Amino acid sequence: MATIALVDDDENIITSVSIFLEGEGYNVRTYNDGASALTALAEDPPDLGIFDIKMPRMDGLELLRRLRQSSNLPVIFLTSKDDEFDEALGLNLGADDYIAKPFSQRLLGERVKAVLRRARLSGEPVGTVGLEPGDSKPLERGSLLLDPNRHACSWKGEPVRLTVTEFLILQALATRPGYVKSRDNLMDAAYDDQVYVDDRTIDSHIKRIRKKFREGDKSFDAIETLYGVGYRYKED
Repeated sequence: MATIALVDDDENIITSVSIFLEGEGYNVRTYNDGASALTALAEDPPDLGIFDIKMPRMDGLELLRRLRQSSNLPVIFLTSKDDEFDEALGLNLGADDYIAKPFSQRLLGERVKAVLRRARLSGEPVGTVGLEPGDSKPLERGSLLLDPNRHACSWKGEPVRLTVTEFLILQALATRPGYVKSRDNLMDAAYDDQVYVDDRTIDSHIKRIRKKFREGDKSFDAIETLYGVGYRYKED
């Protein structure tokens, strides 16, 4: 049974999310602010952290920053719609994903399962884990290899660490190289249909995906922008 640490100052969120996650079979530990969570998480790490960004005493960003000094704990951020800057900063600090409030329990459950599975298998090279019934085959597009079963990615044989949302966006593009995907198409691929995100959020994800690939390959240009239309994956 995986253990999840839920850190949020909103008692309604603590109660509703805890009930849902426990119903899904997880063990849940709760904290009302980052300061009270920091020592406990460092001494007894859970399998996954779900952190609110804005909290008293110590916010989620500072909590993650301090944990990253000694821990690779997978983390999902809970954010408000007006937290775009904090979302970008959180992902740069090493968060695995974020979910904008209000969110559906189905969306949260999918993100939790995906992040936990990726973390559990992250020590294996992309594409080497044996397929189980219901698993999808890795997707190979030239130098790109995507393993949808682990939400793992590599480029020219080197791993590229993507959040679950970034992975889903890239997968939607790479599934049909040369075909244009509108921002609405990419929203549908990466987000629950009950959650609205604006065009800037998709654009921000694309920028971060490109940045991560260019850290290892400065010539990366496989994602093309068609201004006013959307994005297209160009197979090398």
